[in-house]
Amino acid sequence: MVAGEILLAEGRLETGWWGPAAAAAPTLVLLHQGLGSLGLWRDIPARLAAATGCGVFAWSRLGYGRSDPVRLPRPFDYLRQEAQSVLPRVLEAIGLQQGVLVGHSDGGSIAAIHGGTVEDPRRRGIAVLAPHFFTEAAGLAAVAETRARYEQGDLRARLARHHRHPDIAFHGWCDTWLHPDFPAFFDLRPDIAGLRVPVLAIQGEADPYGSPAQLELLARQAAGPVQVMLLPGIGHDPLLEAPETVLPALRAFTDRLFAVR
Repeated sequence: MVAGEILLAEGRLETGWWGPAAAAAPTLVLLHQGLGSLGLWRDIPARLAAATGCGVFAWSRLGYGRSDPVRLPRPFDYLRQEAQSVLPRVLEAIGLQQGVLVGHSDGGSIAAIHGGTVEDPRRRGIAVLAPHFFTEAAGLAAVAETRARYEQGDLRARLARHHRHPDIAFHGWCDTWLHPDFPAFFDLRPDIAGLRVPVLAIQGEADPYGSPAQLELLARQAAGPVQVMLLPGIGHDPLLEAPETVLPALRAFTDRLFAVR
C-alpha cells in the first residue's frame, strides 16, 4: 500500500493506494461501512488489485480511522453529503480517469446516491455490498444489539485499535440510525432511480442489518442493469466472509466494463 492523505476544508483524510496509478489503469474506489476504516479493509484492496488489474483506492471518511474527527450528532443526510459533496472532491484529488465505486453497507448507500444523482462520466459502474436504501425493523434491532456490545462488551476496545476517535465513529453511526425520526427520513428510492450505469449488488442472506428486500428494491428502481447475487449463509461482510465468491464476481464485473486483464 502507498499511504497518503487528502486535505479538505473539513479536515484531513487518511488514504491508501494499491496497484496501478489512475493514469495507467481503471480505479476501484472503496467506500467503507458505518464502522469501517481504511485499515479495516484488511488485505482486500491488495487482493482486488491483483485479481482485477485495476488500481484500488480507499480512505477513512471523516470521523473514522486516522482521519480527522467530525462534530456530533451527524445530520440525517450524512450519506448524501458524503456522496454529493465529499466524494466528488476525493475523486478529483486522486485524478480519477475511469473507475468503479465499490461500497460496503453505508459505503454502498453512498455509492448508489453518487451514481444516481451526480453526473460523472468517469464512473463506469458501481458495486454495492450489503447496502441500505431504507430502514428495516430487524436491521434497527441489530444496530441496537451492537450498541449494547459497545456499551457493555469489548466492541469499543476492538474499534479503538482502528479508530483514533472510536466514540465519534460509533455514535456518529449508531445514534443516527437509532434516532426515532430517522426511519421516516431515510428513503433512497429517488436517488437510485437515477442509476443508469451497470450495478453489481451482493447481499448475504444471513445479514442481520438488511434483508434481500434491499436489493429487490434496487433492481426495481434503478434505470440501468442490475446484477443481484444473494449468498446463502453469509452475513454483513461478503468480501471478508466469502472472498472466494465475491472477488471473482468483482473481477468479472470489471472485465465486462474495462477488459483490463
